[in-house]
Amino acid sequence: MEYVVFSALVIAFIVFIFIMGMLDERRAKKKFREKLEKDYGKPSDKQYMDGRLSTISGYYKKTMGETDFFIDDITWNDLDMDRLYQAMDYTFSAAGEEVLYKTLRCPCMEEIPLKEREEKINYFRENKEKRINVQLLFASIGRTGKYSIVDYIDYLDNLEEEKLAKHVIILIAIAASLGGMFLNPALGLTAFCALLATNIMLYFPSQKRIAPYLTTFAYLLRVIKAIEKLDKCNVPVFEKEMEELKRLKKATKAFAKGSFLVFGDKAVKSNPFEILLDYIKMCFHIDILKFYSMLKEAKNHKQDFLAMFEIIGSMEVVISIGAYRESLSYYCLPRFSGKLYVEGEELYHPLIAEPVVNSFREDKGMLLTGSNASGKSTFLKTVAVNVILAQTIYTCMAKTFTCSIFRVYSSMSLKDDLAAGDSYFIVEIKALKRILNAVKEEGAPVLCFVDEVLRGTNTVERIAASTEILESLLGESSMCFAATHDIELTRLLEGSYHNFHFEETILKDDVKFNYKLKQGRATTRNAIKLLGILQYEKQIIKKAEKRAENFVNTGKWI
Repeated sequence: MEYVVFSALVIAFIVFIFIMGMLDERRAKKKFREKLEKDYGKPSDKQYMDGRLSTISGYYKKTMGETDFFIDDITWNDLDMDRLYQAMDYTFSAAGEEVLYKTLRCPCMEEIPLKEREEKINYFRENKEKRINVQLLFASIGRTGKYSIVDYIDYLDNLEEEKLAKHVIILIAIAASLGGMFLNPALGLTAFCALLATNIMLYFPSQKRIAPYLTTFAYLLRVIKAIEKLDKCNVPVFEKEMEELKRLKKATKAFAKGSFLVFGDKAVKSNPFEILLDYIKMCFHIDILKFYSMLKEAKNHKQDFLAMFEIIGSMEVVISIGAYRESLSYYCLPRFSGKLYVEGEELYHPLIAEPVVNSFREDKGMLLTGSNASGKSTFLKTVAVNVILAQTIYTCMAKTFTCSIFRVYSSMSLKDDLAAGDSYFIVEIKALKRILNAVKEEGAPVLCFVDEVLRGTNTVERIAASTEILESLLGESSMCFAATHDIELTRLLEGSYHNFHFEETILKDDVKFNYKLKQGRATTRNAIKLLGILQYEKQIIKKAEKRAENFVNTGKWI
């Protein structure tokens, strides 16, 4: 009777733990659903593990050769696109993260894909319940950890298939020992125990060998499971994608079949039956044998899994774009023109908290002048970012925005390359040369942004070379927006570039910038006056003003 009571208590405890695990899962899911509803359109507060940002580019790097054009590293860094990526990253899966990154690095070279994406963006903005249900599925897929999923998949090639004969022979011997118990119980039982002990000792080295690869398998299985649930969600705008996903799922059926032998059923936390399965694995190596079967299938279907990854990620990207739009003060859908020009009404930069808006239309080339901190670089970045976003997420931070389909390049926030031993000037001329090469190549028109061209060399050679370079950056299929402190360029390039400037107001002990774009070249020189605000000696300021005035009048330095 005591044994019965004890057994009943153990069973009751196991059932209690199981039920509590289920309830915890439900509560967590409900709380997460509420967060998805409440936080939609709020600024993204997503946290990234150390090093994650450097690996999010993995899928882009793997597939960048398949695209017509991509934003190169110089332009990406010049425009601080990592920060912009983080601002619009509302994804919950590694697929979503990495495909969103690829989306921003690979602008569309035609409008049709952008309009197709727009239909899907609007669907989820208008169907809240569908959006939340799909986001829950993406969250169930989750992230991969430290590395990109494509790195994990490629990593599988490093594992050679283990010779499984020893595992199979011992299993046969165990089966034989069980049969031997009927002929000689003592001998059969002794052999059975000895073989189990041997198998347990052999298990841990084999299990340690495969452990690093289980992360990859687990992620792929979560993707496959999510495909089943996505199909039940019935999202009409993804009809074509779902057909392809189902085909890919069928192609990888052998990989998923019997995978519980490796992973068990982790659907519910604190599942007591997992403990029993772990002991069975140690004794009979069923997970080791199944793992190598799955490894073979994974290697054979790498492209299928990458295709799944692309489609799943693309589905989550449209939700992320919709959420990002909701976080903006205002935005517009871009219009694309066959003519070579860029036009924006009340354009602003999305990373500036309280931006000053500007309107302009340029069909030739823009040369910006003005003092430091007056707004030249920010304006260049604002135009460049909006052109890229027009061709990636079909969203511009403006009342209206029109442009051509462009290949965008920049040469702005450059630094010495200590690793390569290149000075600033060498780095700069290399950056400019790549743009000049792009202008000569076939493809969409080039739109380039240059801040302080050739600032790394002397005045005479800078002005002479800058004039020729900036002339070469204009053409029937290229435009350039450039900023400079060299007022001489505004006259030398007057026939090629339209002059615009930013200006500031010097007060008694302060300087005020209004960051408004104005036509024409800068007419004021306030750098020396700024020295006075910072309390430089009056004699230094007076002599500097006299030298500058003499140069303006005579063209010579005294």
